[in-house]
Amino acid sequence: MSQEKKNYSNRPSSTFNKFRTFFQILVCKYFYMIRFKLVYRLRVEGLENVPKDNAYIVCPNHLSTLDPPLVAAVMPRRVSFMAKKELFDIKFLRWWMDWLGAFAVNRESLGPSTIKTVLNIKKSEWVFGIFPQGTRGEPGTISNISKGFAGLAKITKCAVLPVGIVGTQEVKRIPFSGQIVVKIGKPIPYSDDTDDVVLKWKDSIQELTGFKYVEEEEKIS
Repeated sequence: MSQEKKNYSNRPSSTFNKFRTFFQILVCKYFYMIRFKLVYRLRVEGLENVPKDNAYIVCPNHLSTLDPPLVAAVMPRRVSFMAKKELFDIKFLRWWMDWLGAFAVNRESLGPSTIKTVLNIKKSEWVFGIFPQGTRGEPGTISNISKGFAGLAKITKCAVLPVGIVGTQEVKRIPFSGQIVVKIGKPIPYSDDTDDVVLKWKDSIQELTGFKYVEEEEKIS
């Protein structure tokens, strides 16, 4: 099992091949997109801000489990998200996430395998996606921002693409009963200053979503 986990953590560029490309397109851009448009009346703004190359990291805010397939459905390129390693212990989820191009990480510590995988994604036609909040946040607020995404952007010399998501936290099943809005901001250029990248991402997400940044202490009180 440990070897299996290691393999799912360190993915070579050949992982992101035409077969997984086809699978992600089929699942996200067709099956999920039908649900997003029919049930959630999906609206997307800012696609013109997406760089033409793949030297960027997709960084959305996080509200629900719908967010990864939503971002994959919206983005022009295929997106590989990291997922907590425990999910790869579940047989069906392991198969599902593997074919969707996800890879396993220890969320407590992003090790060398994570860096290698992100670099390998950049060598492919895919892009790397990460939720800077780490865990799902409360609607209307932005919190729990980790600097890990800015560190990975620095190491891989990638820009950061902020993506604002509103409405995925509401579970809807009746047609046209929901509303999801995705707004893609202007890329935050590559920088050695990770603190500045984090600040710019936070400001951009607040502008894109209308959510307010809340410190953890303030949120708890």
